[in-house]
Amino acid sequence: MARSGAALARSTRVNHSLTTRAAGCRVTGENRTLVAEAYTVAFEGVSARMVEVQCAVTPGLPAFSIVGLPDKAVSEARERVRTALSSLSIALPSKRITVNLSPADLPKEGSHFDLAIAMSLLAALEILPRDAVAGAVALGELSLDGTLVPVAGALPAALAAAEGARGLVCPRACGAEAAWVEACQVIGADSLLQLLQHFTGQAPLSPCRAGEVQTPPAHRDLADVKGQERAKRALEIAAAGRHHLMLVGTPGSGKSMLAARLPGLLPPLSPVEALETSMIHSLAGLLDEGGISRARPFRAPHHTASMAAIVGGGRRAAPGEISLAHNGVLFMDEFPEFPRTVLETLRQPVETGEVMVARANAHVTYPCRFMLVAAANPCRCGYLPDAARACARAPGCGEEYLGRISGPLMDRFDLRVEVPPVSMRDLDAPSSGESSLVVADRVAAARARQGARYGAGGRFRTNADVEGRMLEEIAPLDRESRDLIGRAAERMGLSARGYHRVLRVARTIADLDGAEAVERPHVAEALGYRLVSRRED
Repeated sequence: MARSGAALARSTRVNHSLTTRAAGCRVTGENRTLVAEAYTVAFEGVSARMVEVQCAVTPGLPAFSIVGLPDKAVSEARERVRTALSSLSIALPSKRITVNLSPADLPKEGSHFDLAIAMSLLAALEILPRDAVAGAVALGELSLDGTLVPVAGALPAALAAAEGARGLVCPRACGAEAAWVEACQVIGADSLLQLLQHFTGQAPLSPCRAGEVQTPPAHRDLADVKGQERAKRALEIAAAGRHHLMLVGTPGSGKSMLAARLPGLLPPLSPVEALETSMIHSLAGLLDEGGISRARPFRAPHHTASMAAIVGGGRRAAPGEISLAHNGVLFMDEFPEFPRTVLETLRQPVETGEVMVARANAHVTYPCRFMLVAAANPCRCGYLPDAARACARAPGCGEEYLGRISGPLMDRFDLRVEVPPVSMRDLDAPSSGESSLVVADRVAAARARQGARYGAGGRFRTNADVEGRMLEEIAPLDRESRDLIGRAAERMGLSARGYHRVLRVARTIADLDGAEAVERPHVAEALGYRLVSRRED
């Protein structure tokens, strides 16, 4: 009985001691737990998701651990942060430091978590004020001497910070880009030391200013193209309605030359379009000195590009060329030379204007409303129309070569134009065609009519986007036009998709003419730009 009483007394004393020590960890002496929060973002496509960076300094064996599904770059942040603080003569205590990236089930990728981790640690050590640190979103990579290294994604991060009613702290090189978001105060610094002086009131930093609107580059003039009047007209129609265009012709006929002059015909990006495009380019690190361009992107990948490069993907599900060409032009020269798998992946993005990059650990959706311009030779040797120069396998080589383009993909081109060789007489003649400025004025007027028709911020922006009942409303056909397109559909074997694309092109031709209704000549011209392919599907 005495032993039981002694054991009970010892148990009571031990439990009391544990309780006292547990309470002391948070409120007294050297054993207290120090916790602070900072905020940063994790990127999911073009959107940025808020991430809370929680740092706890607790008694225990000295250690520095980062949890919350970090990738290799985030896990290595502890060494960069430790060395950067050491360069500022800030020694970490001999305690256990734990950094939690919340939500813990969201994968964290990239080196831009460095700054938030460092700021949360400094706040936990009571070097930085906790309220100021928690009121800002931090984005930036740390070098070993404490210098802040620019990172991609400052513009989407600023939008996320503005939605959360917070400011943004980032490297100075990223400040001009992020400052385009007027609702967010952006503080840019060159080093961690400058941020320490800013938050402690020793040397406050001024908010960053938005970068300059970049001057569009000088475009090549359409007047330089001699001959090819039919192809130039198709280029104008494609630019006016954002229609997909296929150019088929012999080598040296001017297909690439025509496509290179397309940017000079397109109207500048609207403010909404410029922001959409710049967010994608920000994630790809393509914004130059924070400047936003009003020129529409023109992407021309080589035919050896991989599927991840064209559609998007890789370890971080990065945007591909089709997303980088959002609101602009994707020019694919030597179209049949692209891998078949790459070509087939274009079918869905061309229709929907967005692409989902699905990986084992990520499902990311990127916008990709682009104008596809493809150029191809009629056959492998390239001279199928010329009997004197064609190879011995003609005409079978043409069917085999263009057969690499599937029927469903070919059916998605609104305009298919043959580009014949230019005669020496045309080459010797002086330039007499219209300049790009003249054609661009007509294209801008047609785009303005479409903008007034569909309204700002609506589902449809151009004639190429219209579908369903709306297409029937904007392009009603009279009896003569309906008979014409009916006969052509039977003769050419048009699919339902092909029929609707002819209507969209006819509507664009009417807009270029300034006509309110789609008439028979508009339908006839639209049908003339749709070559009879190997098959309609």
